[in-house]
Amino acid sequence: MSAGAVGRAYPRLEGREKVTGTARYAVEYPVDGVTYGWAVPSAVVRGRITRVDPAQALASPGVLAVVHHGNAPRLAPGPEPDLWLLQEPTVHYRGQFIAVVVATSLEAAREGARLVRIDYDAGPHSTVLTDDHPGLYKPDHINPSYPTDTAEGDFDAGYAAAPVRVDVTYRTPAYHNNPMEPHATTAQWHDGRLLVHDSNQGASSVRATLAELFELPRESVRVVTQHVGGGFGSKGYAKAAVVLAALAARHVDRPVRLALTRQQLFGPIGYRTPTIQRVRLAADADGRLTAICHDAISQTSTMREFAEQTAVYTRSMYAAPHRRTTHRLVRLDVPTPFWMRAPGECPGAYALESAMDELAVAVGIDPVELRIRNDTEVDPDQGRPFTSRNLVACLREGAQRFGWADRDPAPRSRRDGHWLVGSGVAGSSYPARARPCSATATARPDGSFLVRINVTDIGTGARTAMWQVAADALGVPPERVAISIGDSDLPTAPVAGGSMGTASWSWAVIRACQALRGKLPEGGSPDRDVSAEADTSDEVGGQPTLPRYAYGAQFAEVRVDATTGEVRLNRMLGVFAAGQVVNPTTARSQLIGGMTMGLSMALHEEGVLDERYGDWVNHDLATYHITGCADVESIEAYWLDERDGELNPAGVKGIGEIGIVGAAAAIANAVHHATGVRIRDLPIRLDKLVGVSELA
Repeated sequence: MSAGAVGRAYPRLEGREKVTGTARYAVEYPVDGVTYGWAVPSAVVRGRITRVDPAQALASPGVLAVVHHGNAPRLAPGPEPDLWLLQEPTVHYRGQFIAVVVATSLEAAREGARLVRIDYDAGPHSTVLTDDHPGLYKPDHINPSYPTDTAEGDFDAGYAAAPVRVDVTYRTPAYHNNPMEPHATTAQWHDGRLLVHDSNQGASSVRATLAELFELPRESVRVVTQHVGGGFGSKGYAKAAVVLAALAARHVDRPVRLALTRQQLFGPIGYRTPTIQRVRLAADADGRLTAICHDAISQTSTMREFAEQTAVYTRSMYAAPHRRTTHRLVRLDVPTPFWMRAPGECPGAYALESAMDELAVAVGIDPVELRIRNDTEVDPDQGRPFTSRNLVACLREGAQRFGWADRDPAPRSRRDGHWLVGSGVAGSSYPARARPCSATATARPDGSFLVRINVTDIGTGARTAMWQVAADALGVPPERVAISIGDSDLPTAPVAGGSMGTASWSWAVIRACQALRGKLPEGGSPDRDVSAEADTSDEVGGQPTLPRYAYGAQFAEVRVDATTGEVRLNRMLGVFAAGQVVNPTTARSQLIGGMTMGLSMALHEEGVLDERYGDWVNHDLATYHITGCADVESIEAYWLDERDGELNPAGVKGIGEIGIVGAAAAIANAVHHATGVRIRDLPIRLDKLVGVSELA
């Protein structure tokens, strides 16, 4: 790649469309004869539908149909039972979609949904995760394909022999993905072909799922995702909205728009499972770890197994001769959990990085220094050297920028009026992955170029990043390059998730552009369109499997009201090592977005379950509190100039998730430093700290 566009701060290509309102989202495309769908959720937790009475709904003005298990088009059973919708009368959890009302207006569809009468034969249910639940079991593997348990050395013996030990349990609640754009679809059928404009994170995988469910050739399904208003993992695969819209459109033989309400996003589309995590650390008197054990418990549904990889973070973060990690799962009468930003690593880092802070206190060592002493150049899990590991550099630069050296390590040592002030630190790590991808590049006689790839831009700036990468790979100014994304008719690309998007997509874009340059006349433009394509399947699949990770260090300063227990963030600073940064503007946005989400996890977010009804009672943005602008007083993100030649042609590691990893722990550690009180169950609400001035 020639230097030029990559590394420069460009505004997003679609920025003007978004701020002027001309960017079209899933339910904004003009469609002739469109109708509207409204999903009907189950009112019981577990049981069976005994009767569906649509009479009142069908008599309501504008209502065209009530689609349910008794009359819905048939779907082929697939590997994802959550998507086998409206096919049978069993209810697996409260809020499960059991019908769709189709009408000529949105208001009529909503009113029709209210009028549908459904009777159930309800049974007993179990919806609460506990560490002694009789249904706990060991899954065959954890997401996506990690071993469930790992062990090296003899943890029990190593732990028992250590002079310093920490044995603590941390709990995190359910967290809910709340993208600005809800799950939404416009579906239409023409001559046996299905076209959907859908809000998802990967049109190629959604097309494959729809083709399987409706028993269609893949070429008979087209999925368009030109603009997507966020996902945070919840839109990583096909979800209920796209299947319901396609079913309803086939049933009424007209286009159907269907957008889930905010309340309907709390469950059926996935969420981060609650966790119970026991962490045991043993160290010598100098703070060097001798034994590590991380036991994680989480939940899944009765429909499908999803095992969050909570303890995987601990397998590769810090070295010790004796190590063990375990995962246990229980099937509950709840929706299936799914991906949420940095699945596994996010809650796992909260537990481990909090325990490391407790160990630092127990040993009497600065928590930054403790992490540096336990750094390693060899992956403890794989026993192989990392391609690059700049955790220590992140810690040192972060400490310098934050002013960590001025910190008095004693808890409750600093006050500002009635506020107790404290600071905390945590490490961060996230895998640097890549997946096979395809792209085409075309040169035109007028000197311009077109790059085509089914990238999905969920608001991260992916479209702009690929445009920059293509320009440098072609060796031309970016103004001569156009890029086409967001359509399953384009060359296949993997999902925008797992911090692997840019790494995967840029690999294919660079290879396609390189192949095109080999076809062009020296120093001139072709007399006709000339194209080249690339598929990186063989190259990515044959890559050596050295451990690849992005790293970071998170620093936070909080103030806690000594009377009320209110916690406020004074400032937060992160330094990251994530390979080549393609666009500093969008990179900073991603990093501070992740850090803000970690702040939200630490202080605000909590899905509150009412076990009587098996549902979250705070299922809207009025009662499910997320961090707002007023909560973010100062957040800074920096990165190192990291070069790693073992990654991919662009040298990128991915930054979509590293920002959230460790962020909650840094804030929790800061709260302990401010108050002397250790809160081990998130969120850190004021009722857990009220009257802290009276505590020792």
